[in-house]
Amino acid sequence: MRAFYTDIFVLPLPQGHRFPMAKYSLLRQRLLETGVIAPEHLRVPHAATDAELLRAHDPAYVQRVQKGELTAQEIRRIGFPWTPAMVERSRRSSGATVEACYAALEDGVAVNLAGGTHHAFRDRGGGYCVFNDAAIAARTLQAEGLARRVVIIDCDVHQGDGTAAILHDDPSIFTFSIHGQNNYPFQKQQSDLDIGLPDGTTDEAYLAALDYGLRESLRRANADFAIYLAGADPYEGDSLGKLKVSLAGLARRDHMVLSACRQAGLPVAIAMAGGYAKRVEETVAVHYQTVSIAAQYSRA
Repeated sequence: MRAFYTDIFVLPLPQGHRFPMAKYSLLRQRLLETGVIAPEHLRVPHAATDAELLRAHDPAYVQRVQKGELTAQEIRRIGFPWTPAMVERSRRSSGATVEACYAALEDGVAVNLAGGTHHAFRDRGGGYCVFNDAAIAARTLQAEGLARRVVIIDCDVHQGDGTAAILHDDPSIFTFSIHGQNNYPFQKQQSDLDIGLPDGTTDEAYLAALDYGLRESLRRANADFAIYLAGADPYEGDSLGKLKVSLAGLARRDHMVLSACRQAGLPVAIAMAGGYAKRVEETVAVHYQTVSIAAQYSRA
């Protein structure tokens, strides 16, 4: 299975910043050490081109990000200070999901070891997200004639509000988000299918809701490609998640999503999305588990 990583593009953050940038390099290191990903299958992705970004984003927004012309309020909403490294990494993260899509068409499954930046809207960023990699990748597949209809399965604990807004009037891309109802963003957008869960939801209730959501989404989407945001933040130890899904429950989640897509004949590109456990090693363990399970579904 091929995987694409961006952690070599260092994003400098203020001391004490809560976003766990270390999880990306730790995840890559563990996957290599345990042999889940062979070194030759681990690739540095291209930086998403303007043409790719503009399939989901406003030209003026892309230009202002590139030139460092975002306002202080826009930068606060994103949560990162603007630097050239931030721009480069944001482009590479989107490029990684595009390349994971290409690889999944051949291998069945492929992984972006970052991505899942679903809080980026057409004309603004937010929630640690600059560009919306899932929307960019879905529309790139369509523009290149590689997919007709795409389903985005978003299992991050936070609603994919940017994705829903960008694709709201696009019937060719189905958006499904299962998330904490009382969690960020507090002003939700309308996905094609939203399942909002109460605080404290545990394994069985989560998985029952996911089972319904998957069956309904795949039935209604009539897709030929899937993008899966496999957030680590529904995990019971996540500091921002508010749900109580165990590590074993998240393994069942990953199997459910990938098995349903396989049965529907859909290649799957996976992005890691969020994860904010107090101990970064716990977040890495969730992401590691997802990638390990995904490797079982790959033809490569």
